[in-house]
Amino acid sequence: MNRRPLQACRGFSLVEVMVALVVCAIGLLGLAKMESLAVASTSVAAARSIAAIEASSLAAAMHANKAYWAAGTAPGSTTITVTNNPTSVVISSPVLSSTPPNGCSVPGTNSCTPDQMAAFDVQSWASSLAVQNLLPASFSTITCTTTGFPVTCLIQIQWTENAVAANTAQNSLNTLQNPTYVLYVQP
Repeated sequence: MNRRPLQACRGFSLVEVMVALVVCAIGLLGLAKMESLAVASTSVAAARSIAAIEASSLAAAMHANKAYWAAGTAPGSTTITVTNNPTSVVISSPVLSSTPPNGCSVPGTNSCTPDQMAAFDVQSWASSLAVQNLLPASFSTITCTTTGFPVTCLIQIQWTENAVAANTAQNSLNTLQNPTYVLYVQP
């Protein structure tokens, strides 16, 4: 029988095993940090996508009601504040906050005026933001330039979200927590 010397059969020392465990633990912590940032970035991207979809839906309603929005009769600026706890919607424009008739969304002989239809569209849009809790503590403005043609409107939606990373000054942190989506519309 051929026997190897005792020195050649030695395994790893305890120090080598501990160093390997520390290196593996640091690597796994790095992977966990990357995974948490990826999940946080996904929720931020989802909120921004929802803001884009909501602004586009209001723009589509503006395109459908050109008699109000493109005629230059829309107010210069309308502020819509949506809070979720408790749910409330505040619309600054007297025309757009007035209560439209019940059958306003149905076309026909008893259909509503363009002003009433615009009020119905804006109120439905704002209440959908509030009821579905899509964008927490959202603040929206609709600003239209009614002097000259074509009329152009600016839809801005601002909401609150958790910051993913704040490596710079405090003002950068505020920018991350209150993003704004802007959409230009020509009704």
